[in-house]
Amino acid sequence: MALRFCSFSSGSSGNCYMVATETTVLLVDAGISARKVWAGLETAGLGPSDLKALLLTHEHGDHVRSVRPVVRKAENLEVYANRATWEQLPGNVGEERRRSFVSRQEFTVGDLRVRPFPVSHDAAEPVGFSFFAGEKQLSIVTDTGCVGPELLEEIRGADLLVLEANHDADILRMGPYPYFLKQRILGEYGHLSNEAAGRTLLRLLEEGTKEKRVLLGHLSRENNFPEMAGQTVKNILEEKEYYIGRDLELEILKREEASRIYEW
Repeated sequence: MALRFCSFSSGSSGNCYMVATETTVLLVDAGISARKVWAGLETAGLGPSDLKALLLTHEHGDHVRSVRPVVRKAENLEVYANRATWEQLPGNVGEERRRSFVSRQEFTVGDLRVRPFPVSHDAAEPVGFSFFAGEKQLSIVTDTGCVGPELLEEIRGADLLVLEANHDADILRMGPYPYFLKQRILGEYGHLSNEAAGRTLLRLLEEGTKEKRVLLGHLSRENNFPEMAGQTVKNILEEKEYYIGRDLELEILKREEASRIYEW
């Protein structure tokens, strides 16, 4: 069974991903304009009527901005979130379209198995998602300040891993953000830095997990840029003699442009 993934946008200003099989199409988050959502679907040869579900990681605006217009146009869509996240989104979705899940408990959407898992972020109950189609696994991990043993175990088997590389810590510290915001981003309930992303990948490689493709995402516009994210990860891996292109494939998702469609 083929599994497809496309990022419509990945960054601090807005996030939306498509996950699909031949018969099931869903979105993870809707933090961009509805117009961009429909444009992203069109590039995949799809439209609003093809959407089966929208899954929400948490309630922050860069992940839920267009939930209401997306639900209005995609008439077959059901929206999934955990109870704590729903409590932060009163009135965004009618009760008849709402579905709730519990972290770490698998559920199905069409022919996709979905497992939500906790991440460390300053939201009510933020999660990432792993998707399974047959033996294939896709995991999405953004908006987390740290990667602990349980999270590492969750993503170990992913064939394709979307991993946050939000900021360069030095750029952030020297930049114009107010002190409280810098501390929030740098803290364990904030966002993964480039270095933290690199260390996470190093741990996965050292534990001998299967070959995977990694997409660095959720880059900050103000505190990062793609070349720095990629080079930082590359340097960390090469210090231990792991090499991009040999030990893993690495690409960087654009903040405001759709990626190519990954299919495997």
